[in-house]
Amino acid sequence: MNALTLPATQHDLDLERPLAARGLHLGYGRREVLRGVDLDIPQGEVLGLIGRNGAGKSSLIGCLLGLLRPQAGQALVFGGPALRMDDARKARLGYVPQQPQAFGWMKVGQLFQYLGQLYPGWDPAHATALLRRWEIDPGRTIGRLSPGEAQRLALARALAPRPALLVLDEPASALDPVARRELLRELVGQAMDTGTTVLFSSHIVSDLERVASRVAFLHQGRLLLDRALDEVKDETVRLPLPAAAAARLPAALPGELARRTLPGGAVSLVVAGRAGWQELLLVEGVRTDRLGLEDLFVEVAG
Repeated sequence: MNALTLPATQHDLDLERPLAARGLHLGYGRREVLRGVDLDIPQGEVLGLIGRNGAGKSSLIGCLLGLLRPQAGQALVFGGPALRMDDARKARLGYVPQQPQAFGWMKVGQLFQYLGQLYPGWDPAHATALLRRWEIDPGRTIGRLSPGEAQRLALARALAPRPALLVLDEPASALDPVARRELLRELVGQAMDTGTTVLFSSHIVSDLERVASRVAFLHQGRLLLDRALDEVKDETVRLPLPAAAAARLPAALPGELARRTLPGGAVSLVVAGRAGWQELLLVEGVRTDRLGLEDLFVEVAG
C-alpha cells in the first residue's frame, strides 16, 4: 500500500484530492471503532457515507478532519496533515457536525457578519439567499432556534463561503422531508456549479441515493464497499444457494459483502461486482436478486 505523501510546502493545497486517508485505526479501550480505513475522495465527487447508527461514521469524519487522533494511520486535507490543518485549508472547508453548536447569545445576522470577516470566500449574497430560502430570520437569537432551524443555520454557515470541501455528518436528522429535499438540491447544485467535493454521512438511504455519485459502506469499523453508486445498483446481487451448493462454498468469494445461513443448510450471499461468482449460476436452483441501496443496507447491516 502506498504511503501518503506531504506537499512540498504546507500551503500548497492539493485541490484535486481534497480528502484522503490511509490505514486509520481508532479504538476506545478494547472497542475498535475504525479498523484500517482507506479512503480517497477526488475533486467534485459527492460521496455518501452509509452505515448503521454507531457504525463509526462520526468517528471516521473526526479522524478525517483532524478532530480525533487515530492510534494509527493518517488523514490528509487538501494534501496536508489533518491533525495540523492550517488556516489556508480551514478557509476552504465547510463542516456541519451531527449536533451543530453556535454562539447562542448572538443573533443570526451578527454571526454571519462575524464569519464574513473570517472567511475570504464568504459570499454575502449567497448567505442571504440561503437564510431566506430556509426561512431563518437574521434577527433571531441563535439560542432560541428550534433544532430544525439550528441545523438549517449550520448548513447555511457551511455553504455560504462556497467551500471547496463540504463535510456533513448526518445533516438532515432534524429536518422535515421538505427541508431535507431542499438541502439535497442545494448540495447537488453547489457540487455541479462550483466543483465542490462533498462527504455526506447519513443512515437515511433515500437521501444518499438522491445526491451521491459514490457510496462508502462502513460496517464494524471497516469500509465494506466503496464504489460508484451506479455500479452498486447494477452489480450488487443476492444469491440464494441450496444446501448442496452452499456446502462447496469457499471461505469467502471475491466481492462478498454478507453471508447468511438459511434453514436446511441453504445460504444467502450478497456480492458486489461481476467477478468470482458467476459459475454459481450453473447450479440448479440458484438465481440472482438485484439489490437496491436500501435492500443492501438491510442485508449487510441488519
